[in-house]
Amino acid sequence: MGTIVSFHAHPDDESIGSAGTLAKAAAAGHRVVLVFATRGEMGEPVPGVLAEGEQLAVRRSGECYESAKAIGAARVEFLGYIDSGMMGEPTNDAPYCFWQAGVEHAAKRLAVILDEEEPDVLTTYDDNGGYGHPDHIQVHRVGKRAGELSAVPVVAQGTTNRDWMLRGLKGMAQDRPDGWEPPEIPDDGSFGKPESEITHRVEAVEFAEVKRKSMQAHASQMAPDHFLLAMPEPIFAMGLGTEFYIVDELPNPATAPEVWSELFVPLR
Repeated sequence: MGTIVSFHAHPDDESIGSAGTLAKAAAAGHRVVLVFATRGEMGEPVPGVLAEGEQLAVRRSGECYESAKAIGAARVEFLGYIDSGMMGEPTNDAPYCFWQAGVEHAAKRLAVILDEEEPDVLTTYDDNGGYGHPDHIQVHRVGKRAGELSAVPVVAQGTTNRDWMLRGLKGMAQDRPDGWEPPEIPDDGSFGKPESEITHRVEAVEFAEVKRKSMQAHASQMAPDHFLLAMPEPIFAMGLGTEFYIVDELPNPATAPEVWSELFVPLR
């Protein structure tokens, strides 16, 4: 069987972006490994969720293991960097934050794990980090370089299919559940990628409930009324059950890893 290493910026990113892919891989018997660049120190906790004196980084670290259990991941690792906060914040300049890390140095840290696991597929993010978060952009840069250092056969950049999402929201405009408000998608091109740039998808609708449980594990960040968790099941499965990727260099079909061939479907 194969191995997927899924590299993320913060706890809960794995839930939203790739939990369906990872759960599908794990259910098929493949090994799934989660790696986080930071422990999400700069996140905003749900009011009242932390006990007195409880540190957010410690709480979020524990939530990663609960999420991993839901997904079926076999290993969780942290690279040890500090959350950089949103783009343009003073925290972007803090020593030891991920945004300030040298790409080569951070890639070598990740490559240690990759060399141990010898993955068939490494998942990262697109070059804008999905929505411009500095740590997400850095995941793209560091993941790409680490994949080169460890000669990973496939590096798949997780992304959001902006056109697909807009079509779905338009289709629900006149027929959406009472009390549920869909998110607003920026029209400046800063969110996700156009469908023309996306190369592959993973159909994981049957793992939508696993994905929801993975999200629920991150209770410090997602209250039950979070707009994603508040989605009715059919809309959740439709909107989050398919995950999209950009792959710049495709493996030779004759030698393509099993986990790659099983899960990743060409978009065109």
